[in-house]
Amino acid sequence: MAMAMDILGSHVLGLRYFESSRTRTTWRFNVRATLPFPHQNAKHYKELQAAVDVVHRACNLCLNVKSSLLSTHGKVLEKNDHTPVTVADFGVQALISLELNKLFPSIPLVAEEDSAFVRSSNLADTVLNAVTATASSTCKPLTQDDVLDAIDRGGKDAFVFGPKPATYWVLDPIDGTRGFLKASRALYVVGLALVVEGEVVIGVMGCPNWEEDLSEISSAEIEEGWDSLRGSGAVMIAHKGCGTWMKSLNSQLKSPGVWTRCFVDGSDIIHKARFCIPDSQTWESLPLSSLFSATNKADNVGSNQIHLLRTCCGSLCKYLMVASGRASIFIQQAKQKTIIKAWDHAVGLICIHEAGGKVTDWKGSEIDLAVDHVGRRFLFPSGGFLVTNGNLHNQILQIIHQTSIV
Repeated sequence: MAMAMDILGSHVLGLRYFESSRTRTTWRFNVRATLPFPHQNAKHYKELQAAVDVVHRACNLCLNVKSSLLSTHGKVLEKNDHTPVTVADFGVQALISLELNKLFPSIPLVAEEDSAFVRSSNLADTVLNAVTATASSTCKPLTQDDVLDAIDRGGKDAFVFGPKPATYWVLDPIDGTRGFLKASRALYVVGLALVVEGEVVIGVMGCPNWEEDLSEISSAEIEEGWDSLRGSGAVMIAHKGCGTWMKSLNSQLKSPGVWTRCFVDGSDIIHKARFCIPDSQTWESLPLSSLFSATNKADNVGSNQIHLLRTCCGSLCKYLMVASGRASIFIQQAKQKTIIKAWDHAVGLICIHEAGGKVTDWKGSEIDLAVDHVGRRFLFPSGGFLVTNGNLHNQILQIIHQTSIV
């Protein structure tokens, strides 16, 4: 308790509630900070400050592109893996690459996109306009080549790491592009993490349509699934040893805003927990389905059922849900023919950890970010990912081990 109070310092306004479970004691604080960041003396504060600034700008870029998506021709493409990509994906990657390279030129970037689609589709000028509208005032006048080069700085051929621990940024410009394309009805996330010597030390997730105040949401809307929420947006940050925090995206870019400390929930009974899974998977395909059926209804969940939240679309919004306490568990199975990308998970790892949760593969091993020695782009978890509030982790692992071969 004393350690928690030291970290929170003078910014603690009050105790929200105390919760005791059979496995651990969990404190929950209603924490508000009046400073731009709740931990200005943290080791990587400068990098965190820059990351929050650029993710905030990136979210504004997403909103700008989204507002004109249906009225502007040629903004949606399909990649070789049949997933959609928009001008926003390329614009966010270019914007973040440009801003970070200006401040930290020695730190390489690992990111999802390259400029091939932009070049072949003649969208360079459209992406340029999107980036120029949201870039910082210190950014020099940009050209198409500047934007294309910035996108490729995060591409697969931009940097070769080797087996030694390394320092680099990991970016998913938009995780949940399908959600981005579904008007306002699905969550999508801009995710940025900094890895230092093989360990994630800071993470920033921006969700432009996150709903902050659930008191104004009807029970019917909640039962329909979180993908139906229309929010004003939020940004989540985490720094190693300093906790996970959130504030509204509505706060002006340079204003302090109000940061709230995030904690995972305290559920310790499986059938009373809230689950979320990727949209690409079904509950029936997961090991727990042999013991529990799934329902989207929050009320009257039976002992042989679980409450499954429909959080569309990408993996990162599920991490955001668990780290903020809105979901208890996110479980994802690794598919044989699908390569798992580092940017779909890196920022989520630290946000969950600093909120008091746990992330492992299905064997209980920590996620190895350096297993791909050359590019740091791919992850190979045994069985899949298990993200929990910590209380339920070992119980879920035991069920997985008993009902599947990992």
